Amino acid sequence: MATVILVRHGRTTANATGLLAGRAAGVSLDQTGREQAALTGERLAAVPVVGVVSSPLERCQQTAQLILDRQAGTPYAPVEPDLTECDYGQWQGRMLSDLATEDLWSAVQSQPSAVVFPGGESMAGMQGRAVAAIRRHDAAFEAEYGPGAVWVAVSHGDVIKSIIADALGMHLDLFQRINVGPASVSIVRYSATRPSVYATNTEAGDLSWLSNGVHSTDAPVGGGAGHQAP
Repeated sequence: MATVILVRHGRTTANATGLLAGRAAGVSLDQTGREQAALTGERLAAVPVVGVVSSPLERCQQTAQLILDRQAGTPYAPVEPDLTECDYGQWQGRMLSDLATEDLWSAVQSQPSAVVFPGGESMAGMQGRAVAAIRRHDAAFEAEYGPGAVWVAVSHGDVIKSIIADALGMHLDLFQRINVGPASVSIVRYSATRPSVYATNTEAGDLSWLSNGVHSTDAPVGGGAGHQAP
């Protein structure tokens, strides 16, 4: 299959103040977030990606555009509703410090598979629709461009954490062990046998080794020699 680069949006005004923005409109990258996303775009400039698929929310589309601006070609750039932020329902627009006093907070931390946000969606439902969207786009990119294709999905922290947890074969109740920082890069490749996770939560480092795609499907016994930059 193809290789997907999972990118979280850069820091927003809501992130900086501790507000749970959820799906609220008008939440933009702040200056730090723009700089973070631009740096990610520079890291990805060495990789000729075939597509940049984004959540419909403004902060993700801004991040996606900063990646697209640094691509030599013109990647396909659709909006994917199933990569949008979790629907936090009545939690949306509240301060995290306030939400931490709610009874539901402990379940979010320790048993997210059982969490349904009041007036919103379940965390299991969020994972299900996001993983399905990633696999759908991944199969489509491979069908059109071949198994060496590399593409980008720009989404949100909890969404990306849930996708990585699925790729690692982790129960959703363990996904809070994963960290996904603003504008960070994580890399997953799907195959007929299993997903392979090549990186999580990276904020720096050379990605040019991805320019030729990732073609191996078997895990090298002993770890292998690693990837070489072109």
